[in-house]
Amino acid sequence: MLLAVMTALFMAIGYAIGGNTGMLIALVAAAAMNMFSYWNADKMVLKMHHAVEVTEQSAPEYYGIVRQLAQRAELPMPKVYLIKNQQPNAFATGRNPENAAVAATTGLLERLSHEEVAGVMAHELAHVKHRDTLTMTITATLAGAISMLANFAFFFRGGRRDGAGIIGTLAAMILAPLAAMIVQMAISRTREYSADRGGAEICGHPLWLASALGKIASSANHVINEDAERNPATAHMFIINPLSGLRMDGLFSTHPPTEKRIEALRAMEAGIGQNNRPAASVRDRDARSHDNTPWGRNPGKRNQKGPWS
Repeated sequence: MLLAVMTALFMAIGYAIGGNTGMLIALVAAAAMNMFSYWNADKMVLKMHHAVEVTEQSAPEYYGIVRQLAQRAELPMPKVYLIKNQQPNAFATGRNPENAAVAATTGLLERLSHEEVAGVMAHELAHVKHRDTLTMTITATLAGAISMLANFAFFFRGGRRDGAGIIGTLAAMILAPLAAMIVQMAISRTREYSADRGGAEICGHPLWLASALGKIASSANHVINEDAERNPATAHMFIINPLSGLRMDGLFSTHPPTEKRIEALRAMEAGIGQNNRPAASVRDRDARSHDNTPWGRNPGKRNQKGPWS
């Protein structure tokens, strides 16, 4: 349904540019883009944000967190990426759990505690487990293409110089990107709540994620993510909206209110209760085995600020 809506928007702009011929060309282009996106959209998004793949050797603490959480979620080990950016944030991508990737910024690893990082990465793995990543990644690619095509619509509208043609072109330029943004908002808002619940279940502690969301939201408002500002169509993929709000895009948030998400997680924590908590959380397992600790460098230390401490 989602891809059908995005494809229809793509065709509408094609019609505004070149009438029936333009619409047909846009349909073919959309089909080709959908196929290309299925296999390559994840790589494109990672490249847009200059993500670098890390290994257990290059980032043992961060990699270890993801590995343990993936085991708890009964997921294949995803590829792990690091983004050199001071804004704390993270996202997941990939067409299925077998070809998934998770990425976190250096800002997230430096500013959050062990528990908070685990909560964030559990949230991203929940997206993978729910198979949200394919839809989110393809949506980002198509939304970016729709916005780009709409920008060209006014200049390449063929022989349609009549008043109706100009009005149709202007409408496509304005309404198509807006509609694409609304579609992104709808899917992101729904899936974020679901991933919050799933992430809390994976790590075993809803308050870890609740605390992380509060810190990320506070910092994201003060640290500009230049890659995200250049590629706003990918904003819905992040755990917290990475856009600064200086752009018009800030008027249309792709994420539900952080306060509401935190309230839901606190309610979930209250419902779990200490006596019914899962027997082996990420921190519990680390305390029993120094060899498996995601922190690696100093397993006996309890007040580390982040995986790079």
